Amino acid sequence: MDEIVPIENIANRIYLVRGIRVMLDRDLAELYGVETRVLKQAVRRNTERFPEDFMFELTRHEFNNLRSQIVTSSWGGSRYLPMAFTEQGIAMLSSVLRSDRAIQANIQIMRTFTQMRRMLAENEELRQKIEALEQKYDEQFEMVFQAIKELLFEEKGSQKKIGFTAKEKKVDYEA
Repeated sequence: MDEIVPIENIANRIYLVRGIRVMLDRDLAELYGVETRVLKQAVRRNTERFPEDFMFELTRHEFNNLRSQIVTSSWGGSRYLPMAFTEQGIAMLSSVLRSDRAIQANIQIMRTFTQMRRMLAENEELRQKIEALEQKYDEQFEMVFQAIKELLFEEKGSQKKIGFTAKEKKVDYEA
């Protein structure tokens, strides 16, 4: 059971809610191979393990916004609002759901969160390097842009015409 679910599939199920990366109960239940009601029941039996920063229930407004962003028809007619689990809450789920599949899925999920953090850190480093280059070269390019502006906005009267001009009599061709 090397890779129960590809990391890309897990990453597509991580949402940003309240500025926090979370996974929803129905997605976790599917990955763990249990029904959503079983997962919720296990969490409710162990509420002391899931403080607000580990797990929270979505508000109706958050749920509607998320559903409109996902554009899937598989949400079904759930009577309860979904639970959203942070990375710490997902780690805590492994102590509540103890099947082999749940353990393997949990490992993959943790790897996915780690990979996402690494990618975000690398992107931050790249952004900082680009900003440093911009600041370094802004002064040099500012002089170039200033010279271009001067060339573009020079007064036209001070320019000498280049080339040969012939002086001809005006002929009326409309006769």
